[in-house]
Amino acid sequence: MLELHNVKKVFNKGSINEKPVLNGIDLILEEGDYVTVIGGNGAGKSTTLNAIAGVWPIDEGAVLINGQNVTGLSEHRRAKYIGRVFQDPRLGSALAMEIQENLALAARRGAVRGLRWGITKREKEEYREKLRSFDLGLENRMSDKVGLLSGGQRQALTLLMATLKKPDILLLDEHTAALDPKTAAKVLELTDKIIAENNLTTLMITHNMNDAIKHGNRLIMMNDGKIIFDVKGEEKSKLTVNDLLKKFEQASGTKLNNDRMLLAGAGNE
Repeated sequence: MLELHNVKKVFNKGSINEKPVLNGIDLILEEGDYVTVIGGNGAGKSTTLNAIAGVWPIDEGAVLINGQNVTGLSEHRRAKYIGRVFQDPRLGSALAMEIQENLALAARRGAVRGLRWGITKREKEEYREKLRSFDLGLENRMSDKVGLLSGGQRQALTLLMATLKKPDILLLDEHTAALDPKTAAKVLELTDKIIAENNLTTLMITHNMNDAIKHGNRLIMMNDGKIIFDVKGEEKSKLTVNDLLKKFEQASGTKLNNDRMLLAGAGNE
């Protein structure tokens, strides 16, 4: 479903501030793979997601989604293949528009737009039913402006918007990092539910090593713009936080220096 072949990216190329950020990424995801991505600051995690989404052109390599080479496509032309949820709850939805209007926009992603606008009765019922399954009371607030919602409610809504039209690839960029622990756990529960129900192929960046182990069927660790560890299935489920710290040290030759990741794993080894 997703193929990255020798993907390289250098920022500020040819200048005094030149910085290689992706150093030959090779990655293949089968349909239904749910991959958690961890690594220290500057490891290349979000940069990899941006390369997939087409935020900027890569310098070398190729990106294929569901067998189609999208390397030369702009970000907006790749949008029909990709659903994405960002760390900031304010991104991914229009705060001044109603909940139901945001969902209608998401449902029309990649479709030809005309002058006619409106949300049908059938669509409203569909949105209400999907929101009801979240158990957040949003099904009774469909005419409310999104800006009135809490951070967790916005992330839940954005997650639904990103998956309303089943994307080929779902990209989750630390989408629970800005939430309190209880709300983050709820959003992750909804994430697992939506991914399982739709058999979505997913890349989820997280700074929480426990979440990286608990969720998904595969885990990859990045450092210095490369994938240094890739584990799946039963071997992944048996991992501990201490195992991940040791793997990082073995693969990179240095100790992990990321307070957020270390604190997220503290006391849960």
